[in-house]
Order: sequence, then structure tokens, then C-alpha cells
Amino acid sequence: MTALTHRDILAIRRDRGSSVLLFLTDRCPVGCAHCSVDSRPDSPRITDFALLESLVDELASMPELTMVGISGGEPFVERRGLTLAVRRLSEAGKRVVIYTSGFWAASPRAPEWIDRLLPLTTAVYLSTDAHHVNGQGPERFVNAARVIAGTGVPIVVQCIDEGDNLAATRASLTEALGPGWPERAELIPTHGLPHGRGSAHYAWQRRTAGRDFGPCDVVDATVVRYDGRVTACCNESVIMGAGPAALRRDATDGPAVGRAVREFHDDDFFRAIGSVGPGALTALPLHRDLADREFSSICGLCWAMTKRRTGGNRHDALLAALAGLTE
Repeated sequence: MTALTHRDILAIRRDRGSSVLLFLTDRCPVGCAHCSVDSRPDSPRITDFALLESLVDELASMPELTMVGISGGEPFVERRGLTLAVRRLSEAGKRVVIYTSGFWAASPRAPEWIDRLLPLTTAVYLSTDAHHVNGQGPERFVNAARVIAGTGVPIVVQCIDEGDNLAATRASLTEALGPGWPERAELIPTHGLPHGRGSAHYAWQRRTAGRDFGPCDVVDATVVRYDGRVTACCNESVIMGAGPAALRRDATDGPAVGRAVREFHDDDFFRAIGSVGPGALTALPLHRDLADREFSSICGLCWAMTKRRTGGNRHDALLAALAGLTE
């Protein structure tokens, strides 16, 4: 299957309904102080493998899905679950993208099950920064980069742009892959999120008037958690239960997961949030009072609007027309 670049992945995610994110576990052994989902070594993990198998099979059977991302927590702590998901999704022709800290690369050689799994993916996002290095040391990132590159799978390195993080990451990539590393890996600067443990380290930089928010870039792909929870976006707080209940569905089997995914993808309100953005919706009578109100993030404005929705009606002719302006 054709390898994917970061730009390719973003384009698929922005093609509404073409992808989902499988949130495979809450657990992570690294314990970074800035974790946006508060993942810990003792956090919940998969217990109902029959449910996981059912929801993975459902995602594999959905013809409109061309890509499935797999994250957590740290997905590599779930050997059984990750193996099941990657194999079945790749066999169904889905592009599989894994998000990892590389904690599994304690030595230059990866465990055999990982060596077998990586070639079934189309890209691996490898995260690092000072917090990751403090939690697991710099050598695991170097080992992970070498292992992934050795399979020919593209690497997208995500690194928080603060202090000397980017310079240190470039040095580690040079150590791992040589001076020509940009031909084998992309380095994407990111920013810390004030969610989970990250709320103690980061804050939204400024408040913005509702009318000034543009399109949301994370609402076009839903998130499916290992326990059947489906969310309209990848906001970590929403996944963990915060925010309006209308942003979540709790499914008990694969078919219910599929219905929830399609409901979110087809919802005209969320389509409009992702296309013209919530700022444009403040021109509507229902939300006009939010135009001048200031919010710390686009999520705050979206939550305020979501709470005003009544009746669970997913279809609205005006919102559909607005969404269609840019789709």
C-alpha cells in the first residue's frame, strides 16, 4: 500500500467520513508530566476483547473509511489488541497509522511481533520532547526511529516546540538515521495541550471572540474508544467524559459503533463546524449572542453551541447549505 506523508494524512482526515481514530487504551508506561489524556501505567486498558473484535470488524467493513489511526495512551502496551486491529484493518485495505512514544524500543532490535506488525502500517507517528526523554531516556527514540525506518514505513515525528526540543530531536534523528534523515522522516512541531496532566503546564494563550474562530480541524474524523465510546472529535477531555453529552455515544457492539460513527459524520452541525467553522455560525439567530463572547479555545465555543441543540436532529437544511460551501 502507498506510504503516506503527514500532508497526505491531514488531507484524508479533512475528507469528512474517510477516517476514524481508534483509541486503543488509556494506559501508558511513560508517565510524561504533560500528558494531555492523563495516561498512566495503571490506567484502564482493554478488558472486553469480544467488543474490541466486534468494533474493529465493523470499522474494517465500512467502505467509506480509507484510513484508521490507532492511538491511546500507548497502543503498543496492548499487544493482543494492537495486533488484532492492525491485521484486520490492513487486510480490509485500510491505511493504518499508529501513534506511539517508542517506549517499546528498549534495545536496537524490536520484539518480533512488532517487526511483523510495522510493515502492515502506512505511517508511524513517533512523539518525543523533553518530557518523553525524562520519562524513558533518549535512546528509545533513536532505537524506535531506526526500527521503523528499517521497515520502510514513513516516520512522522511530533515534537512540542518549546525550549531546545526541536534542536535535540534533530540531533537524535541524525544519530538514528544519519544526516539524510529528512528523506526518511518528517519533523512536525506541535504545541502542548492544557488537558489531563498538561493542564498544570500549559494554558490557552489568549481569549478570542466567538465570531473570529475559523473551521475546526479535528471534527471531521470521529474517535472510537476500545470500550465502545464514540466521540465527535479527538478532544481528550471529551473522550474522557467532559463536555456536552451530545459529543459522545456509548455503543455496546460493532454495529452500534458503526451507526454512531456515521451519525457524527452525517450530522449537519458538525459538518458546518468543520467546514465554515463555529465563528460563521454566530451569525445565526440561535448563536448570535456568542459572536462577541470571548472563549479560550474553539472547543469552548463548540461546547456552548452544542449545549443549545435540542431534539437530537442531525439534519438541518441551513447548516447543510453552510457546510456545503467549502466541502
